[in-house]
Amino acid sequence: MTNAMGGIKIEELRKIYGHGDTAVEALKNVNMHVAPGEVIGLVGPSGSGKSTLLKCLGAIIEPSSGKMTLGDELIYDNGWTIPDLRALRRDRIGFVFQAPYLIPFLDVTDNVALLPMLAGVANPQARARALELLTSLDVVHRAKAAPSQLSGGEQQRVSIARALANRPPVILADEPTAPLDSERALGVMRILNAMAKQSNTAIIVVTHDEKIIPTFKRLYHIRDGVTHEEVGEGRPLDA
Repeated sequence: MTNAMGGIKIEELRKIYGHGDTAVEALKNVNMHVAPGEVIGLVGPSGSGKSTLLKCLGAIIEPSSGKMTLGDELIYDNGWTIPDLRALRRDRIGFVFQAPYLIPFLDVTDNVALLPMLAGVANPQARARALELLTSLDVVHRAKAAPSQLSGGEQQRVSIARALANRPPVILADEPTAPLDSERALGVMRILNAMAKQSNTAIIVVTHDEKIIPTFKRLYHIRDGVTHEEVGEGRPLDA
């Protein structure tokens, strides 16, 4: 494990569901580090603990023991160290899902600006941030469109813009390329890698998608609740 500061650091994380004879140890000994500006893949068979790990990192469920650091802030040390988990999820973690989950009655700009406004950013500043991200992601021409008017690839780019809106140190992407063809899947990975470097964001991509697995320079395999790091191919994305 590297000693770089920031990003994501997980130490000896465990999660046990149930008690006594019915207890199930979903995470047994998870150790990971993702540096700022790095995109890593998290792979493993169904039931291996990927979803549980992502939910722990996203402060959706509470681990049983261990430590988790996001950015330079220790958020879990055998118990939550953050009093407001809702604010943590809103301000410090960006989420990208397999489905974009855009709000259908808001236009593209408002979908991206909503999180900063909920965090207390004034409307003009929040919308300016949204337009900046939409420009970076080459979808600003759809700024006033409804989500239903967008293609699947455009919707996913808007969801990435939304994830970056509050400048989180961490993005958790759960199967973000699963519904896309090869060209659009690689396009999403190009965007995630560019945004990671541009915003110095640490990104974990949970995936089964064999189209994108060769693009990772580092991978974590999770088997039976234990992580194993390996060097990936790091296939270039600029082709």
